[in-house]
Amino acid sequence: MKFLPPKPFYYESGERAVLLLHSFTSNPNDMKKLGSYLQQNQYSCYAPTLSGHGLPAEELLNYGPADWWQDALDGYQLLKDKGFERIAVVGLSLGGVLALKMGQELKINGVVTLSVPMDKEAAVLKKRIVYYAKRYKQIEGKEDQQIASEMAELDLLPFESLTDFEQLITRTRDHLASVVSPVCVMYGEMDDSSYKTSAETIFESVASDQKTIKGYANSKHLMTLGKDMNAVNQDILAFLNKLNW
Repeated sequence: MKFLPPKPFYYESGERAVLLLHSFTSNPNDMKKLGSYLQQNQYSCYAPTLSGHGLPAEELLNYGPADWWQDALDGYQLLKDKGFERIAVVGLSLGGVLALKMGQELKINGVVTLSVPMDKEAAVLKKRIVYYAKRYKQIEGKEDQQIASEMAELDLLPFESLTDFEQLITRTRDHLASVVSPVCVMYGEMDDSSYKTSAETIFESVASDQKTIKGYANSKHLMTLGKDMNAVNQDILAFLNKLNW
């Protein structure tokens, strides 16, 4: 079975725009329910596919933070080109790291982060890639012997992009004080405890006058599709509605 890469989506509605950035090893489908909900509430949304995502792990490893940052900038520019003067950004995990970086370097109307790491070693990211690779091959319908052979070959590939990713996280954390836009920080209480620590670091370090932090009791990492999805969507909408558009 051959997969087509998940496509970006654009939902047009009101005059206020939101850039939606998905997580590492995932795709814009993570953001579709949130995007539809925001569209119903008069927000236009765009979610790009970060480079290499939705492709086999062997191809994903050809891309890194510089590519993903450019994808975020291109998404921001796409909304600008459509005539939106003010833009908020919502990011999940890797997408949230990029959202904070945008808050540091661009004029962003508001930043929402979900399940964002502020300390992640390349070795841990490699485990995520390995899991993603095996799952992808299983869904493709490959036999166990072929999967084992391909996984052994995968382990021989260069993983420099994951070291770059680790450095992106560290640099973003070190410059949180330059974020002055309103910030909404969310984390799942059923996620790894490091994400709660990271959420607290973000909340305490940004220089925003308007900032909130909240944990969700029934949420794991993928908060936009978890048991607290409706509450997460409603809280994001409430935050956006309070912004000075």
